Amino acid sequence: MRRARLALLASGLALSIWSNALAVETRLIDDPAEFAEELPSWRFVADGVMGGLSTGSLKREEIADRSAVRLQGRVRLEKNGGFIQVALDLGIDASGWDGIELDVYGNGESYSVHLRTNDTLLPWQSYRMPILAQGAWKVIRLPFKSFKPHRLYVPLDVTRLERMGVVAIGRALEADVAIGGA
Repeated sequence: MRRARLALLASGLALSIWSNALAVETRLIDDPAEFAEELPSWRFVADGVMGGLSTGSLKREEIADRSAVRLQGRVRLEKNGGFIQVALDLGIDASGWDGIELDVYGNGESYSVHLRTNDTLLPWQSYRMPILAQGAWKVIRLPFKSFKPHRLYVPLDVTRLERMGVVAIGRALEADVAIGGA
């Protein structure tokens, strides 16, 4: 079986969507500058949008000789808080693919990858999968079939994958997790 891979370039970083299918069409981007207006950008979101007190930041930097997007901050539970995240708007049909592949580096804590689709209408709804961010770069494969719905009862439909987030959520912690580039 051949492995096909589609890399979506995001501010110099790669998010890979992978498939084990025999024949998959792949779009190669030779010059990222040519597509600068089309490329999605990572952004930081915290529970302050709901009155929470968590704080943090998104930085683009070199970590262990790799270009990365880094989420750092403090997750606090007061005032109904409890999350910080880096999010990437996608707006893609991922139905021809099996899942997402991320290069992750962190502080040994557990984080969560959240997916949003056309079915996630409320801010607290998502499809989730936990990840462990170890103190060395590690490629993590996240099959779409392994994502669990959170506060909704509709199965994951990736024909309109709107957003992906890497989230520190649900417990007080000092977050430090990075998503590596290509």
